[in-house]
Order: sequence, then structure tokens, then C-alpha cells
Amino acid sequence: MVKIGEALIGAGNEIAHIDLIIGGKEGVVGEAFASSLAEPKEGHTPLLAVLEPNLQPKPSTLIVPKVTIKGMEQAGLIFGPAQAAVAKAVADCVEEGVIEKKKVEDLVIVCSVFIHPQAKDKAKIYEYNYEAVKLAIKRAMNNEPSIKEVLEKKNAAKHPFR
Repeated sequence: MVKIGEALIGAGNEIAHIDLIIGGKEGVVGEAFASSLAEPKEGHTPLLAVLEPNLQPKPSTLIVPKVTIKGMEQAGLIFGPAQAAVAKAVADCVEEGVIEKKKVEDLVIVCSVFIHPQAKDKAKIYEYNYEAVKLAIKRAMNNEPSIKEVLEKKNAAKHPFR
């Protein structure tokens, strides 16, 4: 099982754009999780989502920054509000039944997180990333959007950055 989710929430420099994959530890998602963690790339160091130090949510979740981290201020936003938001969203999705509790030890999540280089507002970064991760997980687990929705909306779709 490989599930794929995406969500864009918020506005301004604090906007959150999440892409994620959910799958088994023993499959391709587990391999991607392990490879990313074992082979970090300069400026895109993956990190585990944690609610607080020594308390990671289940399923284990790896955050991969989409934007090259170029200093401690940017790193602080990934290792602070974004990391906490991703972890809380994952834990809440389990509590709410979006991800089944009985499956959390068998699954992993790889979550790509966008933090704009000029983002500053930690509260908005947390809020937007929390909501985006929850929505992306819900979409992934429910196979959303459906092909019917994609085909119905494709000709009228307006990408916000196009």
C-alpha cells in the first residue's frame, strides 16, 4: 500500500505546502524513509517529526525540507513550529481514526515541507502546516481527489502560482 497526499493551506510567506507518502515499513516507502534518513543532502537534512524531544508520533514520520536551508533562522523554523505541527497532525489523525491505530507500527510517512525563506511568523507556520498535514493525510488515506473529480475540474483549474 502506498498512499499519496497533498495540501496547500495559508497565505503569504508562511503558506504551507505539503506533499507526503504513507506506506509500509517493509515496502518502497519504508526504503525511501530509511534512505533519506541515512543519506542527508546538504540544505535538505531530513528530520523525524517529534511532539517534543523523545516523543515522536506513530507512524514514524520523516520531514524533508523542500527549500534549501541556508542558516540557523530557517533551520529553527523547520526544527521548531513545522516539526511540531507535522507531529501533532500525525498524532491527531491517528486519534481521529484517519490512520488506524492497529497499523501505526507497520507504516511510515515521508512528508515534504515547504517553508518560504522569508517566513517569520512561527504561529502561522505551525497553524498552516498542522492543517495542511492533516488534510494531506486525510486525502491520502481516502484516495482523494477521485479520478472523477480530477476529470470534472481539470479544464477550469487555476493554479495559484501559474
